Amino acid sequence: MKRLLLCLLLLAPLPVRAEVICLMLADARTGVVLLEEGDCDRRVTPASTFKLALAVIGHDAGLLEDAEHPVMMWQPGDPDWGGDSWRGAVSPHEWMRDSVVWYSQRLTRALGSGRFAAAVRALGYGNADVSGDPGFDNGLERAWIASSLTISGREQVEFLYRLLNRQLPVSAESMAFAESLATGHEVAGWTFHGKTGGAYPRRTDRSFNYARGWGWYTGWAERDGRRVIVVRLAQDEERHPGSPGLRSRDAVFADWAGIAARAGL
Repeated sequence: MKRLLLCLLLLAPLPVRAEVICLMLADARTGVVLLEEGDCDRRVTPASTFKLALAVIGHDAGLLEDAEHPVMMWQPGDPDWGGDSWRGAVSPHEWMRDSVVWYSQRLTRALGSGRFAAAVRALGYGNADVSGDPGFDNGLERAWIASSLTISGREQVEFLYRLLNRQLPVSAESMAFAESLATGHEVAGWTFHGKTGGAYPRRTDRSFNYARGWGWYTGWAERDGRRVIVVRLAQDEERHPGSPGLRSRDAVFADWAGIAARAGL
């Protein structure tokens, strides 16, 4: 019996050690904050949560038509660490669902540095710095991935509030388009729509610190006609397999009953 218990303990998954930097919920209609835990003013990389803003920008610039167009093809040399879904043909819907980095890079390159920077500033997105890594002129490739562009949990909530209430300085159609691309899930009677984001800090030698990954979930939950904006940011305390963004999303879903209770929902 003792041997069996030892085997079960060895096979059990180890708990994920991560610090929750910010958890914030706000009423999507009024903007009233319903729950705020942690340091929601701390800015870090938005990672792939930036795709919601880029969807707004890309559609407003005429680069994105609808959920299925344009389809772009992966080319040798494009990032492919996301697996098979990143290789081949990718539509806007698949870009958002599978978080395809190279599709984002095609959009930013088509915009060019000037238009890209102006569009991010116009949205008031975080610190609006898309210059990239100092001295590397790579803002179009990775400003939003552990680089110059940073945003806080509070600013994520504010961006989503303006998106959902059609208050961004772009067409209503572009905001509706970005909203429609957000990935959906059903959790305990609520319908969630949102975007994950995960990235790793750079060390001084430009290597990545895979033990300290940032994990975002940014989105909104709907039930019975009510919408609640939900933002969670965590940072790993040790290395774990998989995406820190997916872990942050899954933590929201797993603890949703408790989170909703603390927010008075």
